[in-house]
Amino acid sequence: MKRKNYILFDLDGTLTDPKEGITKSVQYALRHYGIQVEDLDSLIPFIGPPLVDSYEKYYHFSPEQALEGVYIYREYFNERGWLENKEYAGIREMLSALRLAGKKLYVATSKPEVFAKRILEHFHMTEYFDSIGGASEDISRVRKADVIRYVLEKNGIPQDEETLASIIMVGDREHDVLGARECGIECVGVLYGYGSREEMEACRAGYIAENVEDLRDLLLRV
Repeated sequence: MKRKNYILFDLDGTLTDPKEGITKSVQYALRHYGIQVEDLDSLIPFIGPPLVDSYEKYYHFSPEQALEGVYIYREYFNERGWLENKEYAGIREMLSALRLAGKKLYVATSKPEVFAKRILEHFHMTEYFDSIGGASEDISRVRKADVIRYVLEKNGIPQDEETLASIIMVGDREHDVLGARECGIECVGVLYGYGSREEMEACRAGYIAENVEDLRDLLLRV
């Protein structure tokens, strides 16, 4: 197995816990459509996948409604939701250890890049990453595979077979695994976020990490 020198991290459910901010932002957007949701836990499935997909899947929005719903969601998220977030314990220490080991670290998230940068600056994590890449604000780039390719191209990382073998993605939902596979790279599925072991096994994640300590040990080993 080729040594993994490049590590791409998802943000939500992988580096930070965004539950409060995302679920309240979705609640705010659904209220615009006359849909009252009091149980924020019922909105947890919105954490991770592109919002347009979740609106269509869980509330049967038309593509036009789903797109509009993204911008309504952002009204709350831009004001308050991005701050309703928590750093996972041990993440900073893991990132520091990986940097000391010579790994190059990147963020590849389906969250708009402007929000991803704002959140990571708030948590003083930007120093650990060579680059932070996310979705475009007009959602023309939001699928995980598109974000991964964008991060690679932005940083001049070749996408030949040999180089791709030295890259690994880290995420907590199936779309991280599937997006990585589409790009020809392996993926670690983490269980401390919002995906289950069943989800990770069903989408055939290359590796599964129970917690941040397991993830650190795995990434230093591969």
